[in-house]
Amino acid sequence: MFFAIKTLISALIIASVNELSKRSTTMGALLLALPIVSVIAFTWEWIENHDAQRIAALSSETFWFVLPTLPIFLLLSWLLKSGMNFFAAMGICVIVTAAMFAVVQYFQR
Repeated sequence: MFFAIKTLISALIIASVNELSKRSTTMGALLLALPIVSVIAFTWEWIENHDAQRIAALSSETFWFVLPTLPIFLLLSWLLKSGMNFFAAMGICVIVTAAMFAVVQYFQR
């Protein structure tokens, strides 16, 4: 039952961002930029386990995984403004992001 509640709340937040972005791209972008998923995940983890050390580790590791995702925003914007097909642009962004993840993982060793 708790899983269903978590899923419903999380889905409502994602749908809300989508609906808000239809009205204002600035507000949609602001909500997308907030670490909503991280905050929700930390909260669910706390409610389930009350393990501050685990959440601290999760938070620290999340930081290092956020860095390689940052270029996707500028790259996607540039590719779309250049007239590239959405799915092709997303494919390129996924490949670049995966490569950036590999670089971060390499230097974290």
